[in-house]
Amino acid sequence: MVIAICIFGLLVGSFLNVCIFRIPRHQEIVYTPSHCMACGQQIQWYDLIPVISYLILRGRCRSCKATVSIQYPVIELINGIGFVWVYSVLGFTPLGVIAAILFSTCLVISVIDIQWMIIPNGILLFLLIVGLIYEYFFGKDFLHSIFGFFAVSIPLLIVHIVTKGQMGMGDIKLMAVAGWILGWQKIILALFLGSVFGSVIGLTLIGLKVMNRKQRIPFGPFLSGGIVLAALYGDKIIQWYFLIIQRT
Repeated sequence: MVIAICIFGLLVGSFLNVCIFRIPRHQEIVYTPSHCMACGQQIQWYDLIPVISYLILRGRCRSCKATVSIQYPVIELINGIGFVWVYSVLGFTPLGVIAAILFSTCLVISVIDIQWMIIPNGILLFLLIVGLIYEYFFGKDFLHSIFGFFAVSIPLLIVHIVTKGQMGMGDIKLMAVAGWILGWQKIILALFLGSVFGSVIGLTLIGLKVMNRKQRIPFGPFLSGGIVLAALYGDKIIQWYFLIIQRT
């Protein structure tokens, strides 16, 4: 089962690469065949096997020998490992499926935000539709989703207004949609974790002089990390937190 899930994750990761490249460029992602970005030659199915094709071709196009970005096998591997991780925590359950979709979507969002400093609305709309479907069939409390939608997005919107756009609207919409899926407690936890990740990594990069204090850091990857962790471990972390509060 684990091997099958990993292989499925690798295959999904291959499609994620298409999304990462085409969505910011407003290109179609379903019907247009995969092709080399250098020569335009359509890539045959046997050259689209996740990770393996990249290794066999040594990271080059079969037709023109142009270099293929290492990003492609890396994304495939991350998603394959991510699916196994989700399965090991939540199993093959409706919540596990939602968490896997969250993982893949957040992976796409993170890479696009790093490369383009945007979080495309189309991806967030897809995530919202997934959340609505999940709520309709498996949700237990509609109000829980409503509160989750606004619990973090409204405070972040206020920050956006007060700081005159320092907090991106894409980040706000991401937390709103994720809040609908996770609920208000987990989305607050996701914001906390994302803020911690962002602060630690940001200060580290500044300390190493990789960037300066005036440079803008995409917040989407850190929020995405918080969302995934909250989806997988949110209940345990929240229970642990309240247990500590009771003991103090």
